[in-house]
Amino acid sequence: MEHTMKNFIHLMVLLAFSASLFAQERQRAREIGMEVGIFQPGPFNAITDVRGLLVGHVTLIRGDSVRTGVTAILPHNRNLFAEKVPAAMFVGNGFGKLIGSTQVNELGQIETPIVLTNTLNVWEAANGIVDFMLAIPENRDVRSINPIVGETNDGYLNDIRGRHVSRSDVVKALQSAAAGPVAEGAVGAGTGTICFGWKGGIGTSSRVLPSSLGGFTVGVLVQTNYGGVLDMAGIPVGKKLGKFSYRNQVQPGPDGSCMIVVATDAPLAARQLERLAKRAPLALGRTGSAMSHGSGDYVIAFSVTKTESLDDDNLSPLFQAVVEATEEAIYNSLLKATDMTGHRGNTAKALPVHEIKGLLKEYGR
Repeated sequence: MEHTMKNFIHLMVLLAFSASLFAQERQRAREIGMEVGIFQPGPFNAITDVRGLLVGHVTLIRGDSVRTGVTAILPHNRNLFAEKVPAAMFVGNGFGKLIGSTQVNELGQIETPIVLTNTLNVWEAANGIVDFMLAIPENRDVRSINPIVGETNDGYLNDIRGRHVSRSDVVKALQSAAAGPVAEGAVGAGTGTICFGWKGGIGTSSRVLPSSLGGFTVGVLVQTNYGGVLDMAGIPVGKKLGKFSYRNQVQPGPDGSCMIVVATDAPLAARQLERLAKRAPLALGRTGSAMSHGSGDYVIAFSVTKTESLDDDNLSPLFQAVVEATEEAIYNSLLKATDMTGHRGNTAKALPVHEIKGLLKEYGR
């Protein structure tokens, strides 16, 4: 029996590795010729282009029903409780469980990393953040922690009622967070998500303003799990491929939500970060979302720079950058995702990249 169990575990590890490898083989938006907006991305075209920022994933694929995980975003690798960063939140549609939002809005700062996971694991994720923060020697006298946890509902592909994400999974995601390229698609908190009827997931992108506009970087990471009528670079992909909300067919999964994390090195005060956060949902509209009743659409924005803030007159290029980066991050979450079968045999197919390439050619993109 023990030998059989070891073989089963080994098989699941191989399957998870194979899925991850396949995800890396799928191409991102720019790799198939889809360029969004006017500004250029940073070296990694990821949220980690913002200096000092780290991202970590824990992906849970077990048996035939567990398809979930954790994604952690750390503004820097030091003690965030001691070195808080200015931050703000914006609610597009509030059908969700965003832990820590009231204190962030009240004080205009965050004091812990940001963790994304599934709907029924937000409280365990919060416990994991608290464990991680209290374990820092400098925090030995700390008696209050405000963890930041966002979520989307992955209950179509994942046995969400099993609440399989543990505190240790959260701590592992935080401890493994790194700079550089960010894994996308069906990884971390995006393992079991669905977007526009196709497999969704984690996506990221960045924009670097020209030096004449300040040279600042804006990075975005999304956890996509929402519906609508998919448009990509102005192409009606959902209509062309016959998969969209309200069509006369069964649609997989709930029609929501999307978590958006925005980071920048522009010196912005909390009030200005809220204004920046308000622009990110414009990208949801560009991709075909109407932010439906059941969609929890939230934006968390922060700056890694704490100096005198910019004049408001200089914010407009940053607004343009965040819309572009959010839109491209959403496309990357779809393009990098792979087919996934999970709970009760439910399946979400990946967006067919070869057909997207054909539409790009057809529409002269």
